[in-house]
Amino acid sequence: MNTSQQYPLSAWLPTTVKEARLRDWNEMDVVIFTGDAYVDHPSFGAAVIGRIIEREGFKIALVPQPNWQDDLRDFKKFGAPKLFFGVTAGNMDSMVNHYTANKRLRSNDAYTAGDEAGFRPDYALSVYSKILKNLFPEVPVVIGGIEASLRRVTHYDYWIDALKPSILVESNADLLVYGMGEQPLIEILKLLKKGIPFSSLRNVRQTAYLASKDEVEKLKTQMECIELKSFEQCIARKMDYASNFKHIERESNKMEAKTLVQFHGEIAVVILPPFPTMTPQQIDASFELPYTRLPHPKYKNRGPIPAYEMIKFSVNTHRGCFGGCAFCTISAHQGKFVASRSEASVLREVEQLKKHPEFKGYLSDLGGPSANMFAMKGKDLDQCRTCSRPSCIFPEICSNLNVSHKPLTQLYQKVNSIPGIKKAFIGSGIRYDLLVDESLSKEDRLSAEKYIALLAERHVSGRLKVAPEHSSDQVLKIMRKPSFSLFYKFKEQFEKKSKEVGLNQEVIPYFISSHPGSTIADMADLAVRTKKLGFKLEQVQDLTPTPMTVAEVIFYSGYHPYTLQEVFVEKNPEEKLNQRRFFFWYKPENRNYIKSALSKLGKSDWIKMLLEK
Repeated sequence: MNTSQQYPLSAWLPTTVKEARLRDWNEMDVVIFTGDAYVDHPSFGAAVIGRIIEREGFKIALVPQPNWQDDLRDFKKFGAPKLFFGVTAGNMDSMVNHYTANKRLRSNDAYTAGDEAGFRPDYALSVYSKILKNLFPEVPVVIGGIEASLRRVTHYDYWIDALKPSILVESNADLLVYGMGEQPLIEILKLLKKGIPFSSLRNVRQTAYLASKDEVEKLKTQMECIELKSFEQCIARKMDYASNFKHIERESNKMEAKTLVQFHGEIAVVILPPFPTMTPQQIDASFELPYTRLPHPKYKNRGPIPAYEMIKFSVNTHRGCFGGCAFCTISAHQGKFVASRSEASVLREVEQLKKHPEFKGYLSDLGGPSANMFAMKGKDLDQCRTCSRPSCIFPEICSNLNVSHKPLTQLYQKVNSIPGIKKAFIGSGIRYDLLVDESLSKEDRLSAEKYIALLAERHVSGRLKVAPEHSSDQVLKIMRKPSFSLFYKFKEQFEKKSKEVGLNQEVIPYFISSHPGSTIADMADLAVRTKKLGFKLEQVQDLTPTPMTVAEVIFYSGYHPYTLQEVFVEKNPEEKLNQRRFFFWYKPENRNYIKSALSKLGKSDWIKMLLEK
């Protein structure tokens, strides 16, 4: 069934001149280019930004997956907009989208109709931006989305194995919006509506722009700035590159941050502090814009869009993550402080989903980046204002963090009570340290136990995926993850609660190989421990060191950015494959290598444990 038929074509943002004329629009104020197919849903960034521009009273067009290899007609079709072009690579960094961890080209693209590859270029944001600047040199280009966020300063690019300059420099764009773009975008539109020239947009929080040395010197008299090691210094000395990251991460996550400045030759990238975390009212407003919640009808004969199919019947309850994991980009883009929707807004969205003609009563996910961080924040926000910790829960849970699961349990119960909702699954990750850590107060432990019980009884379909990531405490420390002992504890509690309600459910762990600090010995230990627990691992991956992460900095430089101490990094492709072999000790093709490796480690007893029945 083509569900898009329930709406007129004019219900979507225009993607062609013909569609714009359905609204009697002849000239656009803003035109957005995105590397993703157009899905008019709050989980797709280009749709969110487009709907906000529409709400603010501007004429907006959206060009999804423009052809960059022909006569560039897709880039020309709307002409020059009155205000600016917006450019995003899409919901993923285009290189992560295109390549596996061992740099093999993927044959599919989940953000494209029919799961087809080849509809966006490598480094899509820079490619699109440069084309627009060549075609329309006088029109400002604003870049945003995850590719812009994660590449806003000098960064290591795993796919070329070298440092790259800020994407603001490389793309020739005029302004960069980092993080979740609603607040800076609204401010930009407000200023432009007042008649402020685009070239004067030099004070919008959560944006970055290029400035001369003289401008930087003037700026330093007006606000607190941290000058990072320059692009050239980073190229010359890996330790300089590593030393930058502590400042970048801290200032990205502070409530009261300083401005960052990084020179690239004679030009500086100036990164202004982020906006405050969105209030429930602000985030509700973003989620309740008039989305059709469907792919554009243009894709009806091209096959489903897998990324949409995955979230079609899911509900996002919050954004942000205070875990600060070393390999993760969530806090770099969504922020460390959690922005939670109101309970009423979530319930309204569930009611709206019930009207979808394909809905059968099952929510595929009710959660966020870490499912059980909903409504959690500092008890005393004044303490949070001066905090520079990259994680609120590592190396220990902050005593100022409210970790009560009561609001989330209440939300689950209200969703469960809605007529027509048969089951709401929790598909996003659970931070089990928030549920079983020894430091929890009696009250918080009680709320955690109730949460685990409800999770086991109503919100899992046999298997619950969690991410211990590794078993070695040494590696977990670098990852900023809790001790593996907490995984044992959570597994025991979850399985006990499942049995109490007559369900045979299991925990499925997720692990990463070749993370900085991880050795063959660590992987062998992981294999032995997980086999003793009865696992034959499935949910595994080799590390992809993505920009704006501690893991990426260590992978490139060999130094931990906070201590500047050397850290072992496995870069040899064959040895990385060998680390991965230990996940699959049970496969015949890995037996000879594992036996040989364990012999070299002097672990003959482990050979028996792993390879003998």
